[in-house]
Amino acid sequence: MKLITAIVTIIIFGATAIATNIAHGDTTGEPPGNELFTKVERPQLYCLAKNVYFEARSDNLAGRYAVADVVLNRVQDRRYPATICEVIHQGEKDSTGNVKKNRCQFSWYCDGDPDIALNEEKWNEAQTVAYQIVTKGTFRGITEGANHYHATYVDPSWNKRMEIVGRIGAHIFYRSS
Repeated sequence: MKLITAIVTIIIFGATAIATNIAHGDTTGEPPGNELFTKVERPQLYCLAKNVYFEARSDNLAGRYAVADVVLNRVQDRRYPATICEVIHQGEKDSTGNVKKNRCQFSWYCDGDPDIALNEEKWNEAQTVAYQIVTKGTFRGITEGANHYHATYVDPSWNKRMEIVGRIGAHIFYRSS
């Protein structure tokens, strides 16, 4: 726990510096051409950005990177689907092939609410996080191999079977064996 606390402290300061640079016109943290990508142009990054937005848009920058890191950890784990979108869209299906309400890996995806990013600033930040972690490895590994997380205000039954990695921002991270 001391190691992850030290790492998170370092990362929070580094993430704050990146956010400050971006806010002051340094676009090195943004996708090429200073344009945000679309679902058609970069579907995997788009899926990851949607997950960051809906799972962690109100979290600190380190927390947003940590949520993205878990998705990438799952992609690398053969127990999960092989692409970012497949990992995010994973869930129990009904007879028509649609994901059942509230029966998916990431709650926003099957909660029945429209999946529209209404906060443009937070959506841009989520896209930047997705782009940075996938293309540049920014803060990749922040969760030390975690493949599960939950918000600090819930206590799901599945977490009792997992190894706790630690807390980053508004989420608690776990590794399954």
